[in-house]
Amino acid sequence: MRRAGPSSGAGTAIVLLHGRGGSAADILSLMAHAALPDIAAIAPEAAGNSWWPTSFLAPTAQMEPFVTRALTQVETAIATLRAEGIPANRIWLAGFSQGACLAAEAYARIGAPLAGLLAFSGGLVGTADAEGGPSEALYGHRPKGFAYSGTRPGKVWLSVHERDPHIPLARVQETAATLTALGAEVEVKTYPGAGHGVMREDISALRRLLA
Repeated sequence: MRRAGPSSGAGTAIVLLHGRGGSAADILSLMAHAALPDIAAIAPEAAGNSWWPTSFLAPTAQMEPFVTRALTQVETAIATLRAEGIPANRIWLAGFSQGACLAAEAYARIGAPLAGLLAFSGGLVGTADAEGGPSEALYGHRPKGFAYSGTRPGKVWLSVHERDPHIPLARVQETAATLTALGAEVEVKTYPGAGHGVMREDISALRRLLA
């Protein structure tokens, strides 16, 4: 894991998760772009710079054991921050692309006491395969189920382009509906046209929510 910001005395912290082919150092650079030097940031790094080897839309059997291993790294990062005295309700999860999918899934599964989530071009992985055939809205993949328990009363920012080549808008909309039903205060930003990246509005949201 790599770190940025203060190593002690921080009142707020964030776990940042990189995308496929990215690195901990890459995703940590968001903190400088957002001008948040007083936030304790921690970034795990995936083996081979990828949290899982396929699309997050793939059947559940293809996503394991990779998702479980990745979630363990997120939990370790959260535990590290909590051991430094930062309360859970002051710890955020965030990520880009594959890392955004992991952040969203971690928030849905373990995030009850956490401050919230920022998922830049990402959506929920899901807990199991659901009934239904391949869907054009899911880029030819079959639907997933989203069976999460408890409540998630934090704040959530989800963003995606209308025609993101990796993240279907439909899955982001499912993610928003799922997290809203769990009690989260969800904002969704849909960028026009095609694209896949962290946008200026994403950095502004990061600054606004954490500051």
